[in-house]
Amino acid sequence: MIDHDAHRKIPARWFRILSALIFVGACASSALAQQKPLLTEDVDIVRPGVIRIEVGFDFLQDQKFTLSGLRGDLTKIGDARLSFGMSSNIEFQIDWTVHNLLSVKSRVPSPIPLKLGLNESDTNDVGDVTLWMKMKLRNETARAPSLGFRFGIQLPNTDQALGIGTNTTNFYGMVTAGKKFHKDKLNLFGNVGLGILQAPLDRFTQNDVLLYGLAGIYSVSDKLNLVGEVNGFHSTRNHAPLGTEDFSTARLGAQIKALGLRWNAAGVFGLSDRAPKTGLSLGITYDWDAFTPVK
Repeated sequence: MIDHDAHRKIPARWFRILSALIFVGACASSALAQQKPLLTEDVDIVRPGVIRIEVGFDFLQDQKFTLSGLRGDLTKIGDARLSFGMSSNIEFQIDWTVHNLLSVKSRVPSPIPLKLGLNESDTNDVGDVTLWMKMKLRNETARAPSLGFRFGIQLPNTDQALGIGTNTTNFYGMVTAGKKFHKDKLNLFGNVGLGILQAPLDRFTQNDVLLYGLAGIYSVSDKLNLVGEVNGFHSTRNHAPLGTEDFSTARLGAQIKALGLRWNAAGVFGLSDRAPKTGLSLGITYDWDAFTPVK
C-alpha cells in the first residue's frame, strides 16, 4: 500500500543546499572516474574485468538518529564498496559498512525498545548492505552530456534496537549525467532520482524521497584531484516517518595517487538537521584485474 501526502514542502535549509550546489559547480572539477570520497555517482563504468575495491573510515560528529532518539559521534569502520566491471556499459556494486560505532552524547525517549551497552553511552552495529546495478546509456558528445541509470536495493541487516540502523528494506533509482570540460581536467556530474523508504514504525507505509547529487572533480596533476559535492535526499511529505527525514551533506576533499593506490580524504558538512554537523572521511582505492569478461 502506498501512503501519499499531496502537500509538498520547501524547507528553509534548501537555500543553504542551493548555495553549496553553486559553490561545487563553480569550483570543483576531474579527469579520472574515481568515486571515493564522493557519494554522487559518476556515469563512467569500471573497466570490464576489473574489481574496484574501495575501503574507508568515516568519523561524523553530532549525527541525529530520530528512530532511536540518539544523537552522537558516529565512526564507520570499513566503509567499503566493491565495483565489478561486467561490460563496457554495465557495472555491479556492493556497498557495506563493516562496523558502526556510536558514542552517545544525548538521547530523547524512543518509540522502540533499545538494547545499548552497559553504560548506555555507546552502541555499535553492522551496516546495511546495498546492491547496485549501474548502466551507461550514452557517451558524452561535444555538446551533450553522458547519461546513465543506476538502481539499487538496501537490505535490512541492521538491528534497530541497537539505535543506529532502521532495519528496513529500501529501493533507489536515479538518472546519472556527466560532462567534462577544459580538456577533460574538469568533470561535473550529477544524479537525480527516487528513493522508496520503508517506514520503520508504520505498516504498509513508505516515504517517497527525491534523491539528488551534484559533484565535481578537478585534475590538478596526474597524481592529485580536488573534489566536492552536495548529496542527499529530500522528503516529499510534510511529516516524514521517523527515520526517513531529509538527509543532506556537502563534501570537499582530494584524491591522491601514491604507492600504486588512490588515497582520498574529505571534510563532511551537514546541510540538514539529521545529518552530522561536521566530519572526516578517509579511504583508499585499488583496481584489481580480476577476471576476463565473457564476450
